[in-house]
Amino acid sequence: MTYQNPPTIPRKSATFDDYTLSEIRRAAATGIYDIRGSGAKRKVPHFDDLLFLGASISRYPLEGYREKCDTTVVLGSRYAKKPITLKIPITIAGMSFGSLSAPAKEALGRGATLSGTSTTTGDGGMTEEERGHSETLVYQYLPSRYGMNPRDLRRADAIEIVVGQGAKPGGGGMLLGQKISDRVAEMRTLPKGIDQRSACRHPDWTGPDDLEIKILEIREITDWEKPIYVKIGGARPYYDTALAVKAGADVVVLDGMQGGTAATQEVFIENVGQPTLACIRPAVQALQDLGMHRKVQLIVSGGIRNGADVAKALALGADAVSIGTAALVALGDNDPRWEDEYQKLGTTAGAYDDWHEGKDPAGITTQDPVLMSRVDPIAAGRRLANYLKVMTLEAQTIARACGKNHLHNLEPEDLCALTLEAAAMAGVPLAGTNWIPGKNNS
Repeated sequence: MTYQNPPTIPRKSATFDDYTLSEIRRAAATGIYDIRGSGAKRKVPHFDDLLFLGASISRYPLEGYREKCDTTVVLGSRYAKKPITLKIPITIAGMSFGSLSAPAKEALGRGATLSGTSTTTGDGGMTEEERGHSETLVYQYLPSRYGMNPRDLRRADAIEIVVGQGAKPGGGGMLLGQKISDRVAEMRTLPKGIDQRSACRHPDWTGPDDLEIKILEIREITDWEKPIYVKIGGARPYYDTALAVKAGADVVVLDGMQGGTAATQEVFIENVGQPTLACIRPAVQALQDLGMHRKVQLIVSGGIRNGADVAKALALGADAVSIGTAALVALGDNDPRWEDEYQKLGTTAGAYDDWHEGKDPAGITTQDPVLMSRVDPIAAGRRLANYLKVMTLEAQTIARACGKNHLHNLEPEDLCALTLEAAAMAGVPLAGTNWIPGKNNS
């Protein structure tokens, strides 16, 4: 009796996986690098790798229905005459008009106002819809200076000087010509239909001394009323935070690599910067070393999705968080009801990231009038407000379980980590031990 050799099961490379192979073929066929939006898609240590240690006997929990857990936060109390008081420590990140449609920007303002929090302009200037529907509006001052003017600086409630972004620290963004409508072109004082590139650095300063001069200049323009934020990408958070504080910032905004972008090179998004989780503790340490923790507020962004993420960021020392991608999903981005149209674009709901092409079926990241009409800013604003409400309630539930009557009373002692990497990055013990990797534990 003869035996045939059993068939060998083909084995694919972990290094050259299907996506990597498709990218090699695409590069070979086109000769250009891939551009997309959103943030890093690779798996990195994140807030899911942390757990809270709820109260039992050694700690005393608060009764959820009878004992208060405060959520308010004051931003900009260091120098500004008019610091901002928000009802919740969850803000809306800067996303430009041009990248987003006007109805989407209006919806962000409406949702933030309903929730008692702030929204942010992004690159490209301030729209009247956004200003009119945002009770608290932060004006981004970017290297491109698109749409920047002293009048809008004074109309804002705070100014955010953008030095870096988590998806592309050290790099600039793009807005392709198909999204440069008449209105976008007019606001940016640039030609219609021509690709626009946002610079990677400010044209009139090269270091922290110049940043200090710029901050003073903006304070003079706004009569020292507005809080001045400085936004940094998560690359060297200790030194960048310390230099921002020494330059005079009221607030530091720290954006990790899971933070989204409108459009840039994918090789940048996936290979530059650090995970949000790795950035928080060094930034907090810089503030503590300078004696400025809680005096200069820290806002953390990049991959914040739910109330547990909010609570964990605050427990690690942040004063507030900021959301971008999650806010767009709440408005209706990547909604499965448009699946047929996503399929026609060669993608699927939940994976669509070609925001630069201006073909978003949900009408959020486009300037196409037909697609934009799909966004009802009133209804979308209510959905965002609902989402922010749920996030806040979730964070309060966790804080009460840890015995805290304010979200800011959460602390690293309330956390443990599930992995060595997360324990080292967050500076909290590995679960079941008192060991923090990288530190000498007695």
